[in-house]
Amino acid sequence: MNDNHHYEEKLKELQIELVKFQRHLIKSNEKILVILEGRDAAGKDGAIKRIIEHLSPRDTRVVALPKPSDREEKQWYFQRYVSHLPGPAEFVIFNRSWYNRAGVEPVMGFCTDQQYEEFLKTAPEFETMLVRSGIKILKYYLNISKEEQERRMKERHTNPLKQWKVSPIDDIAISKWKEYSKARDIMLSRTHHEMAPWTVIDSDDKKSARLNLIRHILRTLDYPGKAHALLLTDPNVVKEWTIGQPLILNN
Repeated sequence: MNDNHHYEEKLKELQIELVKFQRHLIKSNEKILVILEGRDAAGKDGAIKRIIEHLSPRDTRVVALPKPSDREEKQWYFQRYVSHLPGPAEFVIFNRSWYNRAGVEPVMGFCTDQQYEEFLKTAPEFETMLVRSGIKILKYYLNISKEEQERRMKERHTNPLKQWKVSPIDDIAISKWKEYSKARDIMLSRTHHEMAPWTVIDSDDKKSARLNLIRHILRTLDYPGKAHALLLTDPNVVKEWTIGQPLILNN
């Protein structure tokens, strides 16, 4: 499946499907939460841009929270995320989420070992409560190779339109590649559960990753008039993790 061939045409067809889905979502008052995780430069921003491009701004929200304040650091860890959860008829995307505590924070030393372990135990419980309350959670990890991450990081420094993406921890992210890989594997294995399973999207090819992410989101959701033929995902890009069969990632 070569998604670079007629990419714009395929993207438009999928964006039409997203609009069809949102019309149903508004009528049905469902609550949808999409969680996007991945290393720096994995393509989260670009994927989100294509997902929401033609959706209703009133009923669609993207949540990308900054560093917690001193007050928030002393709260129950999940507390600052609760107010951003979707209400009836809302489609919400978390560009990074509470899973910072399973990735960035332990690798960079921003949390204690006890806080880290407590999170791994309670995250599935917290998500289960949300699902039982009526929120549908879709969790995606965009997986990028070390070589591609380094290439994109260099591009950030040379492309004047991407200067806003440059951060002080970019170089650290590359130097701590193995630590982030270990944290990723632990996160996926410890927080993958039936109520909110993980799906991994290989994102070295940005266009293919975007299309397959949208296909998987739409394939997972229910709405009338679904164009099933458009929603077939590439198994070389989309790695679905079934209970009892853990994923083996190469980087």
